[in-house]
Amino acid sequence: MTADLSQLVKAYDVRGVVPDQWDEALAEQFGAAFVEVTSADAIVVGHDMRPTSPALSMAFARGAAARGADVTLIGLCSTDQLYYASGSLDLPGAMFTASHNPAQYNGIKMCRAGAAPVGQDTGLAEIRTLVEKWSDTGVPQPAATPGTVTTRDTLHDYAAHLLSLVDLSSIRPLKVVVDAGNGMGGHTVPTVFAGLRLELVPMYFELDGTFPNHEANPLDPANIVDLQARVVAEGADLGLAFDGDADRCFVVDERGAGVSPSAITALVAARELARNGGRGTVIHNLISSLSVPEVVREHGGTPVRTRVGHSFIKAEMAAHGAIFGGEHSAHYYFRDFWNADTGMLAALHVLAALGGQEKPLSSLVAQYDRYTDSGEINSTVDDQRARTAEVRAAFAPRENVTTDDLDGLTVTSPDWWFNLRPSNTEPLLRLNVEARDEETMTAVRDEVLGLIRAAGA
Repeated sequence: MTADLSQLVKAYDVRGVVPDQWDEALAEQFGAAFVEVTSADAIVVGHDMRPTSPALSMAFARGAAARGADVTLIGLCSTDQLYYASGSLDLPGAMFTASHNPAQYNGIKMCRAGAAPVGQDTGLAEIRTLVEKWSDTGVPQPAATPGTVTTRDTLHDYAAHLLSLVDLSSIRPLKVVVDAGNGMGGHTVPTVFAGLRLELVPMYFELDGTFPNHEANPLDPANIVDLQARVVAEGADLGLAFDGDADRCFVVDERGAGVSPSAITALVAARELARNGGRGTVIHNLISSLSVPEVVREHGGTPVRTRVGHSFIKAEMAAHGAIFGGEHSAHYYFRDFWNADTGMLAALHVLAALGGQEKPLSSLVAQYDRYTDSGEINSTVDDQRARTAEVRAAFAPRENVTTDDLDGLTVTSPDWWFNLRPSNTEPLLRLNVEARDEETMTAVRDEVLGLIRAAGA
């Protein structure tokens, strides 16, 4: 019987409940299919701290080796550490993680050599097709000469590469609280931060894929409450929170207030432009603050706006030869990191910027945080297109208002803008509003929500 992978293979990765939706047998088939589609003669495989990750990653390695590929296992790692291994070794890679999803989930993030993404349009659909076919007909005969499986430690090389990209040698001493959420930040932070002028206050560094303290998703305000309180209690200079696979990083200032990921994007963009002589392209998604393109232009760069989603950011990074890219979801992409996302490198930039001057973080980031935003607001609707059309009809005729359809509907005026995007998987519309002041933002937000929800809730 052909396996139904429609709920397992997502737009950018494989993700589902173990063993209900997938298991080691299926992981082995994914390993074989990955080698088949990428035509790889060697790959690199890593995994996070989830209870099921070691066995699933080993099954994937068996499937890959059976198809003739040599497999390098790097063991416990963050997702950006896997990207480092893929880039530095010039090998396709597979990372076993479900990021911030609950413990019963697991998944695979795959990339080609040089950390180039594998998504629906870049190989994932073909991998799914092969696994579905093999579940019905059986995996083809193994290669005449199976590949080898060896192990390699890349943690210290990963840390050295990151530190080569940011000069932290002359920063003032800083006290930093890090909440690893029992995820892979507890594995990478001690090595990356070793020897720096930092007093590290660790929180939840014990690797535990059951997430006993809180969900490892720092974008949910409920999950940074502990960090905020600890920063204030310790009198720390800042706090950092990583998600489960430690590829995203969220920043808290010395008052315990969250720093907008758009402000971090603008800060890092200014630093990367300075490092590149005031020239370069910076990618930002369309729900990032207007502060981002403003700061990029002020520092001599060229901003390029793109759709929401890491595959679009990575594609634009490659197409424009961009030096940096940022998303409002706290993903940060660097040309010098094979266009891949690494929250750790963004964190090092924040530490360097803060430690290179005397002001507190709240004052430092104020120049990059110029507007008021609503955050993302989800509304359940009966008809996404009809509700969006009603919003367009209400706003498009107004004076000094423009609209575009790059990703959903974006409406822009001189003093505010909003984006209304449909969810691809749920009957939801996602609204983001930004304005020059709180009063204007609230008025626009409430008007749009009134249109959306009047007939659609």
